Amino acid sequence: MGRFSLSQDLGIDLGTANTLVFVKGKGVVVREPTVVAKNIETGEIEAVGNPARNMIGRTPGNISVVRPMKDGVIADYDTTAVMMKYFIKKAMSSRSLFAKKPNVMICVPSGITMVEERAVVDATKQAGAKDAFPIAEPFAAAIGAGLPVWEPTGSMIVDIGGGTTEVAVISLGGIVTSRSIRIAGDNMDESITNYIRKHYNLMIGERSAESIKLDIGVAGEVTENVEMDIRGRDLLTGLPKTITITSREIAISLKETVESIVEAVKDTLEKTPPELAADIMDRGIVLSGGGALLGNLDKIISDETKMPVFVTEDPLESVAIGTGKSLEYIQHFRSHPNVSSRPTVE
Repeated sequence: MGRFSLSQDLGIDLGTANTLVFVKGKGVVVREPTVVAKNIETGEIEAVGNPARNMIGRTPGNISVVRPMKDGVIADYDTTAVMMKYFIKKAMSSRSLFAKKPNVMICVPSGITMVEERAVVDATKQAGAKDAFPIAEPFAAAIGAGLPVWEPTGSMIVDIGGGTTEVAVISLGGIVTSRSIRIAGDNMDESITNYIRKHYNLMIGERSAESIKLDIGVAGEVTENVEMDIRGRDLLTGLPKTITITSREIAISLKETVESIVEAVKDTLEKTPPELAADIMDRGIVLSGGGALLGNLDKIISDETKMPVFVTEDPLESVAIGTGKSLEYIQHFRSHPNVSSRPTVE
């Protein structure tokens, strides 16, 4: 059979919005929405990932489309385990018939409880992992962004995902101070939906809100006011209707969410030891996660903190890449459980 390893270790970024799987030696091989379609009557899983996401808002009464992760933690244990089994199987589709079960490095938000973390580890093992090692999301994001996490120098990462925003200062292979808030990309979508309902009496779906955010979403002052046509259901007549919305209106709708994220960054900086704060002043703050793609957000954080702010090269995949790269330090995580997820500050 030649000289190849029978075990293929994986890194999984189990996000509220998307799940990414990193295979050692191959990179990110699976990137699908964290969505499952279930048959309510039989309890069977109808679809997982992209096919399930395409069903959102379009299903008959007997099929329910659920997102088993909420705010970065497991909301539906059994569904999560089935979904992860599907993703692991997909990632390892080319493996040998004699392959052993993989070791899995799995991301958890830095602010979760030990019980929530245990649920993630157990679900990963139930999905087919030989062993599962939790790694704090901001720590993985910092590794994926290429920050010198193992050196005695301060690095600050802000990871804005679907369910949580993770802010952390990292030095010498551990988190020195961190803040995890359950305000992120999903809240942005919700704010857009609420704004349109309140000002236009128009009901739009989850996917429409996300499209608006991606296409014309911006934070703070708008220099170029872009317009976009959106369709929804008129709440007064009950009939379909098309309206035109501008990026300036979206900026207004996102104001509170953006302020909460900026506040979390400032709170973390206040708790940072002076030597590390000086390092961050030199190196700047790094943004990752899907929320980092929101126009102008880096400028707003920079203005508020008076520090340089950079968006990592691949914000959507940086956590998964970092989780995969941390497989090289698997012995470190084996002998130092939770090294990257404690302590946290409230």
